[in-house]
Amino acid sequence: MKAAITGVGHFTPDRKLTNKDLEQIVETNDEWIISRTGIKERRILEKDKGSSYMAAKAAQQVLEQTNTTADEIELIILATVSPDSPVPAAAPIVQEALNANNSWAFDLNGGCTGFIYALSAGSQFIESGKHEKVLVIGSDKMSSIVNYKDRNTCVLFGDGAGAVLLEPSKNDELGIYDSILHTDGSGANLLYIEGGGSVHPASHETVEKEMHFICQDGKAVFKRAVTDMAEVSAQILTNNGLKGNDIKFLIPHQANLRIIDAVARKMELNPDQVVINIERYGNTTAGTIPIAMSETYQENKLEKGDWIVISAFGAGFTWGSMLIKWAID
Repeated sequence: MKAAITGVGHFTPDRKLTNKDLEQIVETNDEWIISRTGIKERRILEKDKGSSYMAAKAAQQVLEQTNTTADEIELIILATVSPDSPVPAAAPIVQEALNANNSWAFDLNGGCTGFIYALSAGSQFIESGKHEKVLVIGSDKMSSIVNYKDRNTCVLFGDGAGAVLLEPSKNDELGIYDSILHTDGSGANLLYIEGGGSVHPASHETVEKEMHFICQDGKAVFKRAVTDMAEVSAQILTNNGLKGNDIKFLIPHQANLRIIDAVARKMELNPDQVVINIERYGNTTAGTIPIAMSETYQENKLEKGDWIVISAFGAGFTWGSMLIKWAID
């Protein structure tokens, strides 16, 4: 039995933070940002709302699209690096917001690869026969953990969420075919938030030292992302006897346009086979892939039977790819 995506939705805040806006905040400029990242603007959530708010909005869209009632949901998996608070997890807050009273729920922190990790985990509950309706969500309020004094990171990130419904496939030729998942903890000190955990709990000192913001060695992360994301994306085709021209779309993590281009070249894809929306949203971490998937579906570009590949690289280091045969009419 295969797990199939039967519904997909997304939510992005209304407020836009453009490159021109950032020019007023930090020493940077529109041309520099576009040439190095491909980003023109990103969305920013209101200060009094958290990642769970966006997650619930995206999930509600999926429920309405699929005519699914909240009490039919059996499991909610929320991929995020920016939960509303350390405890409880954000997923139970989403469950409450949806009134999904018959489900259990948990968060998963896989960095930018979080949505693929969560989708892989969710599919196991479907394939095993344990559950029949699983919501998988990627949601991050990156503006809450970005230092807007650091021009190397603040230009990259935005806020947003995407969600999918997983159910048993009605046709075993459709659904999630394969996944390749990796972790390399030796990269943990290259992309991280130092403060707020059990080693450096929140204190006056950690706040003063700005330890609660995301930090990265941009060059090192870029180099690994290009290599590992490209290799794992090409490998999943090889493992399943497919070539680039068999794929309808690559839906990659939207971190950097140059990384996406490198992955597409490795897979021997044409530009029209690659879904890109980074110019409008920036890097929404766990939200990038489901947002891009949802937009592609809503634009009527996906048809039942289309092969798609999703791939990502993120903090941990984590990276992975997944091969899906689209199951929605």
